[in-house]
Amino acid sequence: MTDQIQNAKTFTSLHKKGDPVILFNIWDAGSAGAVRDAGAQAIATGSAPVAMAQGFSDGQNIPLEAALDNARRIVSAVDLPVTLDFEGAYAETLQGVAENVKRALECGVVGFNFEDQVIGGEGLYDMAVQAKRVEAMRKACESAGIPAYVNARTDLFLKTPADTHDQAMLQDAIARAAAYETAGASGFFAPGLKDETMIGQLCEATNLPVNIIALPGTPETSKLAELDVARVSYGPVPYRQMITWLTEQAQAALNYQG
Repeated sequence: MTDQIQNAKTFTSLHKKGDPVILFNIWDAGSAGAVRDAGAQAIATGSAPVAMAQGFSDGQNIPLEAALDNARRIVSAVDLPVTLDFEGAYAETLQGVAENVKRALECGVVGFNFEDQVIGGEGLYDMAVQAKRVEAMRKACESAGIPAYVNARTDLFLKTPADTHDQAMLQDAIARAAAYETAGASGFFAPGLKDETMIGQLCEATNLPVNIIALPGTPETSKLAELDVARVSYGPVPYRQMITWLTEQAQAALNYQG
């Protein structure tokens, strides 16, 4: 547990506004090793690639046991902090969130992405309800004795086209960041937010380190650093790029004419 505690502290220390930690998301022990060998400071799973690599769609469709077993193998394969994209913690109740977080911590992970969208339902959890869920996650970490990094994610922007993002949505996000911070969040994740001005406003408005995902159309990492982003992740992008390459290589091999 001593190593896990130290890894948790190390992972938290990597989040610096204006000097973002880069998390090139992986899906299994092999891809984790490749990213480690590339010089990564930490390893982050992505829920979509983890699921798709096992033949499931995203959205907690991969069974919890399989997701945790995968996380355990990743932790064992790399001597780096590992953060788990835990979606909605596979639970609706606060007790369920706490129990599943404890199980995940037993796998050796030191961080979580935790979404505020209703997995398998519609829309987002009410802000006060999600704050209680974040609090349950934080208390579970404290109970386990692991100062894990809770990256509270809002799906406000990811669920709507970028050209519809406006100040009202941004103010909603800022309010959620404040509520989640009070509940014990370590950071705030706003996937889908691409507008430079709004990213800068979000970073200025919250004390939490802000995580932006490098989807197509998102500002370059150097610009995100200028805006005081503290974490840049890649989500499903690496997996999709790998699958595209693999498909192209397979087609070339299969279409060979001797």
